[in-house]
Amino acid sequence: MPDNKLINYQTAKFITSAPNITKLPPDEGIEIAFAGRSNAGKSSALNTLTRQRALARTSKTPGRTQLINVFELDTGERLIDLPGYGFAKVPLEVKEKWQRSLSEYLQKRDSLKGLVILMDIRHPFKETDQELIYWAVSCDLPVLALLTKADKLKQGARKNMVLQAQQAAIAFNGDVQVEAFSSLKRIGVDKVEHKLNSWFGYAPDAQ
Repeated sequence: MPDNKLINYQTAKFITSAPNITKLPPDEGIEIAFAGRSNAGKSSALNTLTRQRALARTSKTPGRTQLINVFELDTGERLIDLPGYGFAKVPLEVKEKWQRSLSEYLQKRDSLKGLVILMDIRHPFKETDQELIYWAVSCDLPVLALLTKADKLKQGARKNMVLQAQQAAIAFNGDVQVEAFSSLKRIGVDKVEHKLNSWFGYAPDAQ
């Protein structure tokens, strides 16, 4: 891929929603997946990154993303919105189905090259978040941990939380980068773009 080309995330377009990996596009090219608890602000982050208000659905009811949603940037370049996990108020059998889809995708999708995990900056690294990061590290998959809703904290408190999370991330013993992010204030958008560009192979990862 050419070094001088950067991705225009505004070109992202919805391709399909899949209940499992058998319904996804062919397993080729590069995919970057977004995962997070049901109330972590994942859909808002995708909309902010792509400068589109409604690319990924947002809802005041956490856990509405029940399928694997695929967005194409260019041929062979995709963003993946994975089912939310955590305490969504849905029937247990539905939640278990989501978890199976999530697990299957993460374990079997060869084109997956990076994982963005979104966590509320006020409640980072809950048990399920940690399990997902440890899985990624065990598979040599790089992780960008975004501490969302960063605008909820004042600058000093936000900086302290990021530093604490960065220290905590060392324990994962893998490629885990931690950054603050806010969809409302657009905090950290440039760092997300830089990391994703490097995963897509278009820009050297200088961080």
